[in-house]
Amino acid sequence: MAVSIKDIQKLREMTGAGLADCKKALEESNGELEPAIEIIRKKGQAVAAKRSDREASEGCVVVKVDGNFAAIIALKCETDFVANNADFVKLTQDILDAAVAARCKTLDEVKALPMGDATIADAVVARSGITGEKMELDGYFVVEGDYIAAYDHQGKHTLCTMIALNKAVEDETVGKNIAMQVASASPVAIDESSVPQEVKDSELRVAIEKTKEEQIAKAVEAAIRKTGVNPAHVDSEDHIESNMAKGWITPEQAAMVREIKEKVAAEKAANLPEQMIQNIAQGRLKKFFKESCLLDQEFIWDKNLTVGQYLKSVDKELTVTAFKRFTLRAE
Repeated sequence: MAVSIKDIQKLREMTGAGLADCKKALEESNGELEPAIEIIRKKGQAVAAKRSDREASEGCVVVKVDGNFAAIIALKCETDFVANNADFVKLTQDILDAAVAARCKTLDEVKALPMGDATIADAVVARSGITGEKMELDGYFVVEGDYIAAYDHQGKHTLCTMIALNKAVEDETVGKNIAMQVASASPVAIDESSVPQEVKDSELRVAIEKTKEEQIAKAVEAAIRKTGVNPAHVDSEDHIESNMAKGWITPEQAAMVREIKEKVAAEKAANLPEQMIQNIAQGRLKKFFKESCLLDQEFIWDKNLTVGQYLKSVDKELTVTAFKRFTLRAE
């Protein structure tokens, strides 16, 4: 049957579907709106199922602060064309608005919230049917605190941060500066005490192994230099073979280097001074804390200060109590 443009436009307003999809759904439902809505919804489910194995690596990330509560959410899709679409961005913002209003703490709570005549999870599936791309909600984070600031990097909706301070500050740029610090320096914890013990243990093990490898490598390099061979010419088996072919080292030198590597490495490994290794490894661990703990990081606006020192210069009692960061981009 023929359907009116008025009904098509009404269905489009109700579902957000394209004009052609609305027209087709109304034709299939003999002009009835409710069945047409169900047809569009089922199409979205079909598209979502069909593309379930696709990677949703693009999308929109938004952040919102409401008093002492803030949240970040990401709605992912397959292409930046869809991600930059105004309707897609609005849907993401509408979802976040609902989540913040309901003070949702988990992504499952967000998905179960009502949206239109269904749920947010249903709305995402329906949008998938409209765009023809896989879509999924991801990256829902919450921060609560006495004072919260948020930052959307360059307003591009790909990287958002939020931070909580232990008290309010008159100058709003203070909170924004810290939120931008989190975006730029990507800390893993507020301070050393808040780094999980398993992370500390793992970092120390890595630091010890790396230190041992470096000490052994130095001893091997020094022994090779004494023979008159350039260590850079024999730093791997591929180099040894290619440099013999070029005539830069002889087969005899290659054999000697291989023997030195095996012998000196074994001797050095058996006689590494434990205290020296521990001291160097602890130094590496301290560097990790300085680079990875927010309050210990160099302040991006003044390299002479740490973030903690900057906050103390504003208010001696001021500190960060929580932060979250989410990005769609690989780093």
